[in-house]
Amino acid sequence: QRHIEESGGGSVQTGGSLRLACRTAEYVFRSHCMGWFRKAPGGENEGVASIKPSGATLYADSVKGRFTVSKDTANNILYLHMNGLKEEDTGMYFCTEYYPAARCFLDDFGDLGVWGQGTQVTVFS
Repeated sequence: QRHIEESGGGSVQTGGSLRLACRTAEYVFRSHCMGWFRKAPGGENEGVASIKPSGATLYADSVKGRFTVSKDTANNILYLHMNGLKEEDTGMYFCTEYYPAARCFLDDFGDLGVWGQGTQVTVFS
């Protein structure tokens, strides 16, 4: 199974910013949706944002206006820019690849083919 790895997590004060990144194969960017999911301590996995090969994006209501998902197609890197961070954004963040032809919805966990190992984001007041 293909390996993808996230980077960019850390600890930040409320209102601060972080940028997460993950790198995958070129053909994946051209044909698969990519997404960011997170798991809060003691909580369930939650879809945060997804991006289609076309560049169309979806966001969870809880992060709209604060988070931006983007991709650097020249270098096959997926980003999650997080601004205005809140304590409730704390959790393990995972970069994910959807199966081909997936709808890229944030609650379609069955369409997720590859998960990264995760990077921790901690927001404190």
